[in-house]
Amino acid sequence: MIFETHAHYDDDRFAGDKDELLSAGLKAVGVDKVMNVAADIGSVETTNELSLKYDNVYAALGIHPSEVKGLEEKDMVHIKALAEKNKKVRAIGEIGFDYHYEDHDRDKQEKWFVRQIELAKELSLPIIVHSRDAAADTMRVIKAYYTGNEPGINGVIHCFSYSAEEALKYIKLGFMIGVGGVVTYKNGKKLKEVVEKIPLDSIVLETDSPYLAPEPHRGERNSSLNLPYIVSAIAAIKGISDEETERITYDNAMRLYALA
Repeated sequence: MIFETHAHYDDDRFAGDKDELLSAGLKAVGVDKVMNVAADIGSVETTNELSLKYDNVYAALGIHPSEVKGLEEKDMVHIKALAEKNKKVRAIGEIGFDYHYEDHDRDKQEKWFVRQIELAKELSLPIIVHSRDAAADTMRVIKAYYTGNEPGINGVIHCFSYSAEEALKYIKLGFMIGVGGVVTYKNGKKLKEVVEKIPLDSIVLETDSPYLAPEPHRGERNSSLNLPYIVSAIAAIKGISDEETERITYDNAMRLYALA
């Protein structure tokens, strides 16, 4: 079985086949559970609704760093209320830093990253961290709030794009490493090295659907149907079977989201 730890099925690109995929389509390729991840205030609502509609879908509620403009404390109160009411909310995310675009506001991103970490701690939930071109600041904030000695798994560094050395530091702080389609790319050498050097029991599978489709579907709309390509790439790097890779990463995700 496979656990999809990061997807956005409330995206408009799934308007035509979302029900088919989440009802039966994903199960046909062994995808047993899906974590749908919010990115803005609107998707907090739609993500929560998806988790209530489908037995195999869970929810992560949070605001992406590129969407924090206009956020208010009442939005945090609302997310907290949803999480307290819906036990299928299993994480706060995706939250963090994104410095890729020139118009980003670092101070505002940090303010809401920290506030959402505080919210996760209030709810005793792990966090899903988005970090793009922001290695130093992400590590600084994480180290300020997590020691690695907390009970359970503190969260996951989604779509990991830094070095193996950085990955090992996050693992010591109680975090999983999210590995997706980039591990199948010819130019994905850095992520392949990360997978090689870190223990398999610290890796979870993700697609970031509808983004980042793996080879041989790079450039197309992504979905969790493509997870077997990611499984095979990781298995080849680790020198183990696809079945063992699925089993271990599934167990990792169950621990991450406290479903075990």
